[in-house]
Amino acid sequence: DSRAANASKKEINIQWYIPSLAKPSNNTETKVFLLYACNTKPVKISNIKISGSMSMFSGHLQIPLARVISLREKLSNLKQQMELLVQSSKSSSSDSEPTSFLEKMEMLTIMPSKKPQMNVAKVHLDEKTEEMAKRCLSEVRTLLSVVPAPSLPLTEIPFDVTLQSIASLEDMFDPASGCIITEESLFNWIISLL
Repeated sequence: DSRAANASKKEINIQWYIPSLAKPSNNTETKVFLLYACNTKPVKISNIKISGSMSMFSGHLQIPLARVISLREKLSNLKQQMELLVQSSKSSSSDSEPTSFLEKMEMLTIMPSKKPQMNVAKVHLDEKTEEMAKRCLSEVRTLLSVVPAPSLPLTEIPFDVTLQSIASLEDMFDPASGCIITEESLFNWIISLL
């Protein structure tokens, strides 16, 4: 059991590998490997030699490092823009519900202090932010597509956009780390690309 691999729900694990020994020639760009392992159903494997589940798969993609870094910056900007939208919608809704200073202090003392969690509610995007999201997601689709094809820009966003989903995509394209994606609609979209 100590060597068992467990996944209690569907998830995809993303990691990056930057080859240190392979030096590109002068006319080629530096490429990195996106390594992924995925299970489409809950899994518990206790013996690696026997595991042959059809609900698990893994693979890799070779992607230019400059494009990964550029996409991560765009996703970071998108996340910041969405945070501003969420803040402005919270402030406009709190303006309509006036509370006194004492009521706010009571609320703060009643609420247990815990680490703030990322917002998982769907964010209503304005036109500018929606176009920004479509451009970023079109680029994600292009980078993750196994078969290179002329890719048209997305006309609609293929999953529920939340701060958590965009933060997960930002983490996914961070070559210094990686991430585990479990959000249902984002998970399904990424699996469809791989």
